[in-house]
Amino acid sequence: MNSNPDVSVKPQSASDDPFPPRVYFSVSVTLFGLFVLVIGAKPDWFGWDRSPVVGFVQIAVFLAGLAFICMGGYIGMLALWWGRERTIVSEIGTRLVATGYVVAVFSGLADIFGMGSQPFPQVPYFGPWQAAGILIGQGVIALGFLLFIPRRPRSAEGKPKP
Repeated sequence: MNSNPDVSVKPQSASDDPFPPRVYFSVSVTLFGLFVLVIGAKPDWFGWDRSPVVGFVQIAVFLAGLAFICMGGYIGMLALWWGRERTIVSEIGTRLVATGYVVAVFSGLADIFGMGSQPFPQVPYFGPWQAAGILIGQGVIALGFLLFIPRRPRSAEGKPKP
């Protein structure tokens, strides 16, 4: 307690913390997503490869890991924008992240949706066209995150510098 009434104590606000809990949470979600993505992409690194081909479960796990990475990145970027008005460019970046994920999911599951190189009765095949589609989707996601980054650093008062 402050025994001297003349000395004022400035309360520390949550925005003064350079790494608020949402940043830690977003990094945790992103790293978890990276782990799940690696399990889906390279299960043989963990001794879990049970098939010579890339099947539906492996593609689904890979895409689930990509979803966690996108969610964690989105939460982290929102933490960077905390207390500021977002720009149109950052809103476009948000939409590009979502669009890139949809492109990646549709490309990865093209055989399941009936649009791939293997018709339905055959085993789904993860071929070069699907891999290219997922890479394009990941590129769009990366571009979206680049547009989502705040361009002006915060000043000491928490307001952006002009």
